[in-house]
Amino acid sequence: MEHGQEHITVVDENGNEQLFEVLFTFESADFGKSYVLYFPVGAEEDEEGEIEIHASSFTENPESDETTVGGGELRPVETDEEWDMIEEMLNTFLDEEEENEEL
Repeated sequence: MEHGQEHITVVDENGNEQLFEVLFTFESADFGKSYVLYFPVGAEEDEEGEIEIHASSFTENPESDETTVGGGELRPVETDEEWDMIEEMLNTFLDEEEENEEL
């Protein structure tokens, strides 16, 4: 996983690969981690016009191998404080996207 990457492939616990589109990445000085928000390529909006967005922390690894994803390793978000910060970043991102569409 690298900042600015547009797609990542995630391998689930059964070895199935799924392609995801990266919504955005950011770094948090408070937690000392990088984060990625992503959603399945080709995902359809639900009846409320929303798409399920996934979030993970990641470490960049330029020497990727088959145990890493997209040149880095995705890790689960571990604390409620991290989830709160991610939700705040997502809301800010979506607000900015909405403002840009209105221009």
